[in-house]
Amino acid sequence: MSTYEIKTHQEGRTYNKPHFFILNKGLNSGRPMEQPCPNCFVITTASEETRESLYYLCLSLKTGQFFGYYLKGSVIPFICISDAKTVINTALQNYELQQWELKVEKLKKITAFEQNLELQLQAISKLKIALLRS
Repeated sequence: MSTYEIKTHQEGRTYNKPHFFILNKGLNSGRPMEQPCPNCFVITTASEETRESLYYLCLSLKTGQFFGYYLKGSVIPFICISDAKTVINTALQNYELQQWELKVEKLKKITAFEQNLELQLQAISKLKIALLRS
């Protein structure tokens, strides 16, 4: 699980290994993403299972506001790559496999439920517009 590599993402670069991205600027610093943006780090792993575990670990760290302590900057807050490594490595040291697997499954269900609710809100918004235009 601890075999991962974190680097600054360069636009246009492609990755062969399983990977995901972490936002490094703004108040959402630390948020894991599937698609890159100009201000992000890339985490590459050896296997897809490790990638998925690290993705949900970073998601839980962002939700728990563990990256917030390391934010720097007065106008646009950002997190350094060394601080991101520190947060992830600390979480990996406190990692207990059985409990973490349960948390990952619950996080997957919650994320799916959240996406479903977003789709419902979009449909309701379209329905409002259709009602007002008729």
